[in-house]
Amino acid sequence: MKTNIEKMTTEIDLMKNAVYIVKDAHLVLVDTPPKGYGKQVISWQSGKPSHYELNYSIKL
Repeated sequence: MKTNIEKMTTEIDLMKNAVYIVKDAHLVLVDTPPKGYGKQVISWQSGKPSHYELNYSIKL
């Protein structure tokens, strides 16, 4: 990721499937489920993301 501190911007790759969180001017890449099947739950507190939970299942 390319970041410009003066303009407070970050360039991301739109060809990559991903979920990002912006918190206090920092960009955080949310982990993906390791086996490809799962969900990401983001919890908020006082208008800001506070933590996230990653759940996944294994397809047989």
